[in-house]
Formats: sequence, structure tokens, C-alpha cells
Amino acid sequence: MIDKKENYLDILRSIQKRPNITQRKMASSLGFSLGKLSYCLKSLKQKGYIKINNFNKSRKKIQYIYKLTPSGISEKTKLTISFMRRKMKEYEELQKELGNIEKKYNFEDKNRKKILRKKL
Repeated sequence: MIDKKENYLDILRSIQKRPNITQRKMASSLGFSLGKLSYCLKSLKQKGYIKINNFNKSRKKIQYIYKLTPSGISEKTKLTISFMRRKMKEYEELQKELGNIEKKYNFEDKNRKKILRKKL
């Protein structure tokens, strides 16, 4: 369920940044298959989070423009808050784990900084 929410958040963020992006470019930039993106866009549209309008770019091609609805903006905000909470919890857990490792191996703060600088 978390992956699906993160996918939706990524798509909503992408639409907000570039509403006239093609599905192919959006899929590529998000690392999604075109089919996966199409499925997610349809789902977001059914939920009322986005509107999809088409316009003629040229005589041969039709391009879509994506718009976040007010409920889409609200959902994006909720997903962003949820995402940030999860990441903060992960960060705190990693901090604890690092503290336990430092205690186990008697690392001092100076040593940790040296080790971290070498790895970065």
C-alpha cells in the first residue's frame, strides 16, 4: 500500500510541475512502465484527483494536459505529510541503530565523522 501511495505522490508532484508532459516522458522520469503510469493515471482520475484534457499539438498527434483538482491538491498534501512522517521515523530508527553500533564498537564522535567523510 505504501508503494502505491508513493507512486501516486510522485505522479501528482510530476503533474503539478509539468502539467503538459507526455505520458511517455512522465513514465520515463518516474521510472515507471507506460502501462503502469496509464493505470495509475486512470485510478487518480477515477478518484477525482486529476482531470485529463486533450488538445491537438499537431494534425497527427493528440497530447494531454493534466490538472490537479482541489481534492487532488488535498490528497497530494496528505500523501506528502505521510511520506515525511515515514521518512522521519526511518531516520530516527537509523540514528538509534547507529548509536547502538557506536556503543558496541566504542566509537567516539570524532571517529564517526572520519569514517563518514571517507565513505562520502
